[in-house]
Parts: sequence; structure tokens; C-alpha cells
Amino acid sequence: GRESKLVSRPVSSRTQMLTSVFAFNHHARLPRPAHGERGVHSAVLLPRSSRPAMAVDGFDAASFETDRLAKDADAMEAMAAEEATFAKLRTPWKWAVRRRIWDMMEAEDYAEWPRPVHHRIPNFVGAEAAAMRLADLPEFQSASLVKVNPDTPQRPVRRLVLSEGKTLLTPQPRLRTGFFSTLSVDENLEPGMRVDQLTNSKGVAQHGTQVTLDAQYTVDLVVVGSTAVCPATGARVGKGEGFAELEWGILSGQGNLDPQTTLVVTTVHDCQVVSDMPAGQLTKHDVPVDVIVTPTRVLRVGQGRAPKPSGVMWDLLSPQKLSQIKVLR
Repeated sequence: GRESKLVSRPVSSRTQMLTSVFAFNHHARLPRPAHGERGVHSAVLLPRSSRPAMAVDGFDAASFETDRLAKDADAMEAMAAEEATFAKLRTPWKWAVRRRIWDMMEAEDYAEWPRPVHHRIPNFVGAEAAAMRLADLPEFQSASLVKVNPDTPQRPVRRLVLSEGKTLLTPQPRLRTGFFSTLSVDENLEPGMRVDQLTNSKGVAQHGTQVTLDAQYTVDLVVVGSTAVCPATGARVGKGEGFAELEWGILSGQGNLDPQTTLVVTTVHDCQVVSDMPAGQLTKHDVPVDVIVTPTRVLRVGQGRAPKPSGVMWDLLSPQKLSQIKVLR
């Protein structure tokens, strides 16, 4: 059978060229690919003129940031409390893996801001190099609509998605205020703005186009963050909140992605690639990855990949989660 492939190669000339996107601005953008050059998706999204109040004039950036930081602190406190009782949870081994990776990244100085990385998708040294290696994947090059998580280590991926003329689909943080937003250079970059301004939570809230639950579109590629990932089975562990799985469940349940064929990629530090994650103990909502990209290599998961779920696993959602997330009510 087909085995996991380890590809270690120098950064290509195309990837070297992409380093320029980190200084990219509205007046010096890369040419947008012609229709049909890349994978084409069918999309019926809210037009720019129909954006809700969050994305129009009057956006209070200071209040948004204060509220975001307060809610992030509350969420991290809740995760710490959950970890403290992890022996009673369905998957205590996940917390053991998380703690080991978080501790190692801090001790070995593999971590980048924000620190400490505990209870986060950890930002890592080489995140930009991993993003540029991801950009060399043929599946990325052919994609038109790419879903990327909102965490810090995948910010370079979001930057590359936009700079390559693709449409970025990203969830609103913890799905607190809504569902997803889309962003593209053509639709959302104002004169004088830098692409980078569209890649953080404030930029998404202020400039993104909000997507309704009944919008018609097809996700070509999914990029997720991880705390740890196993190349033998594709099993991944996040930060413990379950949002990547919930977002996958919503999108697959709505028909916006195919759980059998939509590729899932993660970017991580090499130290986050582990071999001791028991795929047989994954819960039914866990989403495995197909490709693991680090700053130095690309790992393709073979036939041993764990199955991907389809739809929202309602029986695994707590009353608290249901009350916090608007789109589930």
C-alpha cells in the first residue's frame, strides 16, 4: 500500500519569489490569475454593499480589541480548568500530548509570540517558511477558495492566499460574533492598505465580507493549525476547544466541502510532528490531516489516514458551547 511520503527539498525559486508578499501593498499587487487558470469555485456570497454593520464605517477597533482579549483570556482560563481535570475527560491522552509539546516549545525556544504558547495553537519559529513551502503544493496552486484558521502561526498562510489572488475563507474567532468571512484583494483591499491588514482578527472584522449559512460555495483546500500531528494516521490535536472540528462539521453538513475529497493541510514546527498519538482513540468528530508542512519538509499521509467525519456531531456539543455560538442556535 501507499506509505507516508517524506519530501525534504530546498525552497524553490517560486517560493523565494513569494517572500516579496510580506511587503505587498495595494499598489504593487501580483496579477490575479485569469478565470479558469486555477480551480474554480461556485460562490454566492454577500456583496460588498450588503455587509453587516461590523464591516462598515464606524468600526470601533479599540473596543473590538479589548473585547477580543477579554474573551480570549476567559477561554484560556476555561481550557486550563479543563486540563486540570483531564483524567476525567473522554480523551485524557490529548492533554498529555498538548502539555508535552507546549512545554518543549517553550523550553527549547521554538515558540514565537504570543507566549507562553500553552492553551494556544502555538506560534513557531519558521512559520513563514512553512507557509511558503505550503504555497508550492500543487493543491494550493490550483485552489481558488482556501479556508484558513484564524490563529497566529497561520497568518503567513492567510497572507499568501490573498497575495496569490485567491479568496480567503476564515472563521470569526471562536465563532462568537457570526460564522465565516471571505476576503480577497479585489474585493476587500482599500487603496493604501497592505495585504497584512486583512490577515488578523481586527482586519477580518472590519473589512471582511460576512458569509451567510445558506451561501453557495465550494472550499477547495482547508488549512488548520495544530498543537501536535501524527504523519502515520493524520491524527491531530489542537488547543482543546474543538472549533476546527465544529467548522468542518458545519461546512461538510452544508455541502460546502466534500469530507472524502477536500484536502486538509496543517503547518507546524518539526517538533510538533509526533508518533505516539493513538488513532484508535480519536473521537468521531476529530478531523485528520492529509498533508503536514513544516519549515523543512512536506509529509503526505498515506492509506493509514484516519477517516474524516461529516456533519456536526450534535451529541458531543455541550449546552455551554451551543449557547456561545450563534450559528448553532
